[in-house]
Amino acid sequence: MEKPVLHHGVAGEERSGRHEANAVVVFEQAVLPHLDAAYNLARWLTRNDHDAEDVVQEACLRAFKFFSGFRGGDSRKWLLAIVRNAFYDSIHDSRNGELTTEFDEEVHSQASDTLDPESLLLQDADRELVRQALEALPLEFREALVLRELEGLSYKEIAEVARIPLGTVMSRLARARLGLQSYLAHYLKEES
Repeated sequence: MEKPVLHHGVAGEERSGRHEANAVVVFEQAVLPHLDAAYNLARWLTRNDHDAEDVVQEACLRAFKFFSGFRGGDSRKWLLAIVRNAFYDSIHDSRNGELTTEFDEEVHSQASDTLDPESLLLQDADRELVRQALEALPLEFREALVLRELEGLSYKEIAEVARIPLGTVMSRLARARLGLQSYLAHYLKEES
């Protein structure tokens, strides 16, 4: 009597292939809808399209690699945290000094009652000027303002993404708004 040949390896490989395909689909459903937000954050952090694309690509590779560790929840916030980390890692690797941007009290803290930078952002009044004002902010202030005003994250979510205390988020946002207001007031004063 001849013994039947069993192909346990083939069936296991098929199951493994289906599991991997399913994992890719779940990853795509969780992450792909947030690529615009990821690029937006990366673009504001890097200040250039090419570097932003590189950061988002690295973040997506990291997200895919560690997706099995994602336990559900807000995949947008999770991806933005990965984008942020990829950006800071790229700065650390290149040692370009971006993190040492000084906050100049005289330039960034001039009070003006004539401008409301949040209103300017919401009304899209002179996008180029607002873009320049945002880019002039120190990195940590720009990051907080982009996450809050452009990405709509709550203070608590920003604290989780940036891994900083809630009070630091509030302080950075207040200083970012003052810096933005000061830049815009200075620009308008020069124009008149």
